[in-house]
Amino acid sequence: MTWFKSIGLEEGIFVGLFVLAYLIYTFRLITVAKRMNTTFRPLLFKMLIRSLALALLIIALLGPSFGETTKEVKSEGKDIYVAVDLSQSMNAFDVQPTRLEKVKYELKKIVEAFNSDRIGLIIFSSEAFVQCPLTYDQSALNLFINTLNTGLVPNAGTDFGSPLNIALEKLEESESPVTQQKARIVLMISDGEDFGDETDEAVDKIVKSGVQLFALGVGTEKGSKIRQGNAYKRDREGSDVVTKLNSKSLRKLAVDTGGKYFEINESQNDVNRLIRAINEVEGELRDARVIDASANKFYYFLIAAIALILLDAMIRRKTLRI
Repeated sequence: MTWFKSIGLEEGIFVGLFVLAYLIYTFRLITVAKRMNTTFRPLLFKMLIRSLALALLIIALLGPSFGETTKEVKSEGKDIYVAVDLSQSMNAFDVQPTRLEKVKYELKKIVEAFNSDRIGLIIFSSEAFVQCPLTYDQSALNLFINTLNTGLVPNAGTDFGSPLNIALEKLEESESPVTQQKARIVLMISDGEDFGDETDEAVDKIVKSGVQLFALGVGTEKGSKIRQGNAYKRDREGSDVVTKLNSKSLRKLAVDTGGKYFEINESQNDVNRLIRAINEVEGELRDARVIDASANKFYYFLIAAIALILLDAMIRRKTLRI
């Protein structure tokens, strides 16, 4: 027999105090019986019932497990590549503290939500690079997320085609236990300003491959200036550059691939909805094992204790009622 819990200090103190109180109560009953010139023996049966009920309740609390049985344990998972836009516009502060800092914070929640899945990280602007290959190592992923900044990639505009092509290529060539394309996911995070020429071609490849695509837009329609050092980024005419969320291109990307679009703005945060949507994607069975297990049979002892308590309530003594 195995136990779900063991008697610790708190349980020991509780049991000790209960036993002490019951002994005091018993001594009082004996004293009362002597004063009434009656015997205490008829009460021994009730004392025995109550003591046994207490013992059974303690055993039920500890969770006894016995009897051999088998249980099938299944392991399912997905492969997820997250593509993060690191163009200069991600330094805009219409989403506090900045678009990129907000993305980094939410990315850690996403990584934690899919701790049984392999996750990889792609960074892009005008070019794209694999920052972290598919891995189960959450600590490594969070380390890469912490280091994300707009200086990691060349900034000559934003191209969705490049990260999509890289993600699809890596998903197809990786030595993965996942073989079903529906268990492979690409998450595109950007403010939506796409100036690439290869996006349509990449979208066609995604559709043909069956890989699931989700898009997360970050920013606001009002937009904001872009911090650059101690000043703001200016255009060739010397005017402050104002960047706005272009949700249209991201929505089109999601629609064209049969995916879904989500958004983070000044009043809306769809990250939890995004996590639920990805969770709804059926993962592929990676491993199934049959293990020996023993079931918690606490309810046997609990039912017996309740039966004894009911029996005690039905027994009455004429000389002394307890």
